[in-house]
Amino acid sequence: MKHPVVAVALSGGVDSLVAGFLLKQRFKQVFGIHFTTGYEHGQTDLSGLETRLGFKVHMVDLSESFEQEVVQYLLQTYLNGKTPNPCLICNQKIKFGKLLEHSIALGADYLATGHYGTVVNRLSSPGKSIETPYIEKGADPLKDQSYFLSRVDSSQLDRVIFPLTGMIKTDVKAIARSNGLSPVQSGESQDICFIRDNAVSRFIIEKTGIKPEAGPIVDTDGNVLGTHTGLHQFTVGQRRGINCPASAPYYVKTIDINNNRLVVCFKDHLSANKMIVDDMVWHTDPGRISKEKVTTKIRYSHKGATSAVTPDDQKAVVVFDSPQHAVTPGQGAVFYHENRVLGSGIIQ
Repeated sequence: MKHPVVAVALSGGVDSLVAGFLLKQRFKQVFGIHFTTGYEHGQTDLSGLETRLGFKVHMVDLSESFEQEVVQYLLQTYLNGKTPNPCLICNQKIKFGKLLEHSIALGADYLATGHYGTVVNRLSSPGKSIETPYIEKGADPLKDQSYFLSRVDSSQLDRVIFPLTGMIKTDVKAIARSNGLSPVQSGESQDICFIRDNAVSRFIIEKTGIKPEAGPIVDTDGNVLGTHTGLHQFTVGQRRGINCPASAPYYVKTIDINNNRLVVCFKDHLSANKMIVDDMVWHTDPGRISKEKVTTKIRYSHKGATSAVTPDDQKAVVVFDSPQHAVTPGQGAVFYHENRVLGSGIIQ
């Protein structure tokens, strides 16, 4: 019987280091793979990774693909008046797309990462018939990344390993300390990793060369309340930066890109009980999901809301049991049954 070859994606942080360490205990043939996006601040010490883990680490330049698939996606989505979540696209197109392809070309059967989540596939469930691999939540509710993994499709998931399954962050740190696995890259990725200081507005202007165009700030009745200096600076539900004095704070309700208007409202009028999502990725039979209530998350930090989902080709209509605050076009909607991810789409 052929021993599987496993590649492990290594950023240099503690999670991927521990993932690599655990893989070496489990598999006979393991190698590391580190990819660059073109937005790094300094170089990762690959020889340091090899010394710590005791196996070869390959470097792959994915900067061209990252620019096309992730950066341009972010720019175009903002310029269309929506608010993207580039991590969803990066996992789908880069980490479990291009990086997986490179891993296979280097001889790997599987790609492992340091994500906090659970993948159910043939490797994780030997002897069981797993028709469609799928994702479940990770054991650590504070670190669970199932939301960000929801757009990785079944063909990709069939080749994925998450060595940190069942672990919480304190477990990972304890393993690292007891085995001398000091990170070669300090800190953890925050916000959008390729935008320094999370200065999204500045990044958009620098990358596109657009000149922000001022326009009216209006309420839901069309009354002009003030002037904005560029719609790309706003997202649905945002309070900061509106600067229109009133009896209560205004929040962004709609970004009217066609008329260059920012539509605002009071917090009580920001909720919606229905939304449409498209560009679906399903991890179960879509026909089945329409027959039962599911939990829908409309952003990573959202606790989830009970809802009815009616699939329609590559779209779905979602009706919440109770209105939800700041349903934001461009964000990911992820459907769950208990811990299992059923599917994912992009809010329209």
